[in-house]
Amino acid sequence: MDKLIITGGMPLAGEVAVSGAKNAALPILCASLLTAEPLQLTNLPHLNDISTMLRLLAQMGVEVTLDGPAGLVLDAKGLNNPLAPYDLVKTMRASILVLGPLVARCGEARVSLPGGCAIGARPVDQHIKGLQAMGAEVTVEAGYVHAKAKRLKGARICTDMVTVTGTENLMMAAVLADGETIIENAAREPEVVDLANCLVAMGAHISGAGTDVIRIRGVERLSGAAHRIMPDRIETGTYLCAAAATGGEVRLTQTSAAYLDAVVDKLMDAGCDIVTERDAIRLKAPQRLKAVSLRTAPYPAFPTDMQAQFMAINAVADGVATIRETIFENRFMHANELMRLGADIQIEGSNAIVRGVDRLEGATVMATDLRASASLVIAGLVAQGETTIDRIYHLDRGYERIEEKLAKLGARVRRAH
Repeated sequence: MDKLIITGGMPLAGEVAVSGAKNAALPILCASLLTAEPLQLTNLPHLNDISTMLRLLAQMGVEVTLDGPAGLVLDAKGLNNPLAPYDLVKTMRASILVLGPLVARCGEARVSLPGGCAIGARPVDQHIKGLQAMGAEVTVEAGYVHAKAKRLKGARICTDMVTVTGTENLMMAAVLADGETIIENAAREPEVVDLANCLVAMGAHISGAGTDVIRIRGVERLSGAAHRIMPDRIETGTYLCAAAATGGEVRLTQTSAAYLDAVVDKLMDAGCDIVTERDAIRLKAPQRLKAVSLRTAPYPAFPTDMQAQFMAINAVADGVATIRETIFENRFMHANELMRLGADIQIEGSNAIVRGVDRLEGATVMATDLRASASLVIAGLVAQGETTIDRIYHLDRGYERIEEKLAKLGARVRRAH
């Protein structure tokens, strides 16, 4: 199993390009199921989750053709197997995103209950309730969600909780439904907006994406389209945190601060100097960061996917910070690993109290989930001596060529088998 070996203590400096967003690409790949015409996508990241989703679509009958270094054409005219089997779904929770499009286009879907990161309960009941409201018959048997509907009907759906994949699934189901669907308490994430933009390019009628009420007027059929995947805001935030923690100065290209207000604000509170350009961000770190407290909440508030990275920078900041996690109940698993490097962290329920220390020392640590892995990389870049991060397959699910990009910024990092 691969591991990363980092020799810390070097400030990051230079310029690196940010990849396309995994969390936008996955639902947009599933949108290809909604049409018999080709969907051309560019700026796709090379990640394990993307490869898994492409294998899943291919076994349903979708033809996948490479189109340049970060592009694909997906053609689902031969869609003939509306099944998402356990062996493909077990590693990736986003597989549930095929459910809505399959029911909408094929009238039926059988999708295994998903896996993914071990960061707490992420139930799919909101997806099921929404499809039932649109007239689908849904049963859960032998670990599979089985949904059937001759044609879905427009409905008013109010989710019990804000759910990104739930909003995306129901939006895709609704674009081919008969009549108007209104999704209330919808997720407002930029990735939801990116999916909506792609669907609109395919001929869907959608308004309100990016607000908590999305209206969709169903159409008979969708056509093909060309769409560029948005930049990955979490990758962007992670590299900004790595530069901040190491006292570095970097410029990130092919990205935008527009999706990252809460993160940029906190980095500026920590003492960083940040300049935003139209499609780039510059960060210059102070000699020592100031501790910043934060509370995670759905977009546009501070993202839960950046919580672990800020725990790492607070570990070496001046002062004491309180981090409150409100989204996932066991998303502090990285704290124990950071403590192995010398961090001073106390967990009290959904709060973590982080007291900044003068230095971290290299050690062997283990990644427990995707963003926890990123926090350990940041800590390893700061720590004196050598840090080995085991089980980095989590990292490869969300960060494209992370060791190459960090090396380009001057980090001493290598992958070992």
